[in-house]
Amino acid sequence: MKHHVQITINGRSVDTWVEERKLLVQFLREDIELTGAHIGCVIGECGACSILLDGEIIKSCLILAVQADGHEITTIEGIEDRGKLDGVQQSFGDEYGVQCGYCSPGMILSSHALLANNPNPTEAEVRYALAGNTCMCTGYGQIIKAVLRAAEQVKGQTT
Repeated sequence: MKHHVQITINGRSVDTWVEERKLLVQFLREDIELTGAHIGCVIGECGACSILLDGEIIKSCLILAVQADGHEITTIEGIEDRGKLDGVQQSFGDEYGVQCGYCSPGMILSSHALLANNPNPTEAEVRYALAGNTCMCTGYGQIIKAVLRAAEQVKGQTT
């Protein structure tokens, strides 16, 4: 059975019908064709499907698309500005925080959520914020450096 949903995705209003049992990550990838959120474990452990729902980081494999009705979603595709990488994305590149890239969208969005609430995190706070994301390639050192670098840039822009 299909249900009508109205969702704002990356600033764009989406008014459509969706199967009642379709996961949000599947809806984003298959119906909306935003493939930045990856399908990994499908049990909320790896963080590859992480997105922002009303500004809060969530695992999109753990909720149904119909549950997003009336909410605002930001995916990795929605944080760049007119083709220019945002500060967190740029820092990940500058600090070599990306290897295979599978975990990167979730890591970057988790970092966004952290910096939105805490623009000057400690290393321990960064580690805690990223704890819901698994990376099999980098060993996390470069990712943590990237988040701390992005925080420094944000701090430099506000002073």
